[in-house]
Amino acid sequence: MKAIVWTKYGSPDVLQLQEVVKPTPKDGEVLIKTYVATVTAGDCEFRALKFPFFLRLPIRLWIGYRKPIRKTILGMEIAGEIVAVGKDVTRFKKGDPVFGTTGLQFGAYAEYTCLAVDSTEGGMLTIKPVSVTYEQAAALSVGGLESLHFLRKANIQSGQKILINGAGGSIGTFAVQLAKYFGAEVTAVDTAEKLDMLRSIGADHVIDYTQEDFTRNGKTYDVIFDVVGKSPFSRSKKSLIPNGFYLIANPGLSQMIRGLWTSKTSSQTVIFGSAGENPEDLIFLKELLETGKIKSVIDRRYRLEQIAEAHRYVETGQKKGSVIVTVDTQ
Repeated sequence: MKAIVWTKYGSPDVLQLQEVVKPTPKDGEVLIKTYVATVTAGDCEFRALKFPFFLRLPIRLWIGYRKPIRKTILGMEIAGEIVAVGKDVTRFKKGDPVFGTTGLQFGAYAEYTCLAVDSTEGGMLTIKPVSVTYEQAAALSVGGLESLHFLRKANIQSGQKILINGAGGSIGTFAVQLAKYFGAEVTAVDTAEKLDMLRSIGADHVIDYTQEDFTRNGKTYDVIFDVVGKSPFSRSKKSLIPNGFYLIANPGLSQMIRGLWTSKTSSQTVIFGSAGENPEDLIFLKELLETGKIKSVIDRRYRLEQIAEAHRYVETGQKKGSVIVTVDTQ
C-alpha cells in the first residue's frame, strides 16, 4: 500500500511517499481504508520536533532518538471505512463508515491503517452520519475535541464574554462555534484575511491582531482562550475579570509555571493541557455537526502525494480551519 513515511525529524521534505506492507489488525484493532486525513499543527510539530526544549528528549526516547522508529506514519485525523476487525472488537463491523482521531497512534497518512479502538494512546472512532461527508467528518476530531475540552474546563455559560486568540485555525473555528452554541458573546482574534470567515461562523466581534492589541483596548472578558499560546501573559490576565479563566492550548514552560502560580494565588484560573480520551465528547460533536449546529471549515485540499506541500502551507499559519488530504476516493 502507499503511505507517507516520516523518515527523520525536519522540514516537510522528510515526508516520503513509499510502498509499505499493508497492516493486519490485532485482536483489539480495526483496519480502516483511509479516504480522508488532515494536516494539523500537531502533525507539523511532531514532524519537525518543534516542541519546548524540555519535551524534546522524552519525545525522542518515545518515537526514536535519531529518527522516527516506533512511529513512522503521521496523521491524527481520519475518515474512512472499516475493512476488517480484530476478534475482540465488538463496537464496529466490516463496512462501517467511521471517523475520528488516531491520537498518538498516528497512521492516517496511509491507504490503510490499524487503530486500537480502546487504546491508552488516545485514538477514538465513531460512526460517520450519512448526511456528513468524509471531509467534514475528518476535520472535526482534533479541533473539535480540543476546543470542547477547554470550554468545558472554563464552564462557559450563556451571556459570558469570551475572547479567542488564534481563532482562524481548526481549534479556533470550532471554539467560536461551540462558544456560540453555549450562548457566549464571542470576540475572535486573527489576521485580517480570516475575519470574514470568522464572522460567517458566528463571531460577534473580530480583531485583526496586526492592527489592534486586545490586551490594550480596555475591554475585559470572562474567558480568554489562547489557541496559539502567543498572548502576553500579564496583560492577558488584566483583560480577565476576577474569577475569569485563561485557557492556553499551546503553552510554553514559562506560561505553565506562571499559570500554576496564578491559579494558586488569585481568583483567576489558568488552564492548559490537551483533551483526554472521551468517546462521548466525539459523539456529542458528531451530533452537533449532523444537525448543522456546527460545521467544519475547510480551507484547502491536497492529494496524498502532495503532503509535503500541505505541511508547508499549514506552517505558514494562514490556513482557515482545516487542510484536507485525500487518500483514496470512496
